[in-house]
Order: sequence, then structure tokens, then C-alpha cells
Amino acid sequence: MSQLIQQLLDNNREWVQEKLAVDQDYFNRTADGQHPKILWIGCSDSRVPPDQLTKTNPGEIFVHRNIANLVVQTDMNMLSVLQYSVEVLKVEHVIVCGHYGCGGVRAALGTHQYGLIDNWLRQIKDTINFYWELVKDLDETAREKRIVELNVVEQVYNLGKTNIIRNAWQSTGKPFLHGWVYDVKTGLVTEHTPAIHDDAGIDQICKYAASQINLKVRPANQYTSVDSLL
Repeated sequence: MSQLIQQLLDNNREWVQEKLAVDQDYFNRTADGQHPKILWIGCSDSRVPPDQLTKTNPGEIFVHRNIANLVVQTDMNMLSVLQYSVEVLKVEHVIVCGHYGCGGVRAALGTHQYGLIDNWLRQIKDTINFYWELVKDLDETAREKRIVELNVVEQVYNLGKTNIIRNAWQSTGKPFLHGWVYDVKTGLVTEHTPAIHDDAGIDQICKYAASQINLKVRPANQYTSVDSLL
């Protein structure tokens, strides 16, 4: 067995002892079942652990992660997680969280071919093409940050167009959808959409409606909400 793998196993046993030293019933409670109120759709990047950056415990957040936190209508993995969390777990909030320094966004902004993943990143390239007039004059760093933000807004929009979410809204008015961006340099999260729970909210962040109003360019760090998109 490699030293790295053995270290992981040793860390696990150390972690168990640390938890039990503080709370003897810790694992008994987690074994009773999960009752998360939140579904987290995030990037697979190892620097963005949802439980740590939100200071939550096991059982509090249901998690789906993929490259560049995409919501793709043909992704059966994501749709299965979404349906289970909404219809069975009855989550009240769905958070799409991107992050600055995202390798997927960076790859989509470039021209290098990476193979199979190029097909997955096609959706981000479409977003870049749509908003190119908005971002073309920004420097490389600011452009990448802005695409990270716009990609999050786009994925929240995609969520709101799934039958799973639309049916839930009609029957319960939940879940609320949220678009966040995590800054790996500061550890801070910023909101980039309002809390959305109906078609009116989804229409507010529709890129086609937004593009017809104003494409005024501002530095990426000045965009802290979907209102600043316009």
C-alpha cells in the first residue's frame, strides 16, 4: 500500500477518535439519517469544500459536484441528484457555487484542446460567446472572473428551467435558488443572484433579456449581485 493511502486511513482513525472524544454520540446521530435543507451544486475543485467554507456538519448539505459547476439538461447524474434532493429530501434551497480561479472556465476561455472535456465545456464557451462584447476589453484576470460569475448565473437559470424545479415551485413555492461565487484567495462567498423561487425571478436573470438592456462594462470586483449584470 502506498504511503499516501496509508496516511489517509490513519487520518480517518485519528478523526474518529477526535470526534468521539468530544461527542460519544456523534456517529450514532449521523447513522440515524440525513435531513439536509440545502442542495449544493459546486465545482469538483479540491480547494472548494462546501462543508468547510460554510461551517456545516455532515447531514446538513446534500452535494453534487462536477467540472465548473454546470447544470446540463442532459446530465442524468445531476438530474437524479436534483430530483432526489427536491422530491425526497425536500430541500428548501439549491445553491450553485462557482469559484474564481476555476480551471474549467480558464480552459473554456482558451483555444487548447483537452479531449473529452471539451464537450463538457461547450456550454461555458457558449456563455463566453454570448457575452463577448461585455468582457472582451477586460484584462485576462478580470475577464476570467466575470465569466465565472456569468456562468453561475447561467446555471441558476438552467436549474429554474428544469421540470423538477418548476413542478416543485407550483406545488410548494420551494426550493429557493441561489448563485454564489467563492473566492479562493479570501475564503469569502459573494451572492450573484437574488433568492429565486418563481418564473419571475428566473426571467430577471435571463441573459437574453439582460443583453437587450445594457452591456456596460465594469471591473469584475464591482459585480456583487445579479442587479449589477444590467
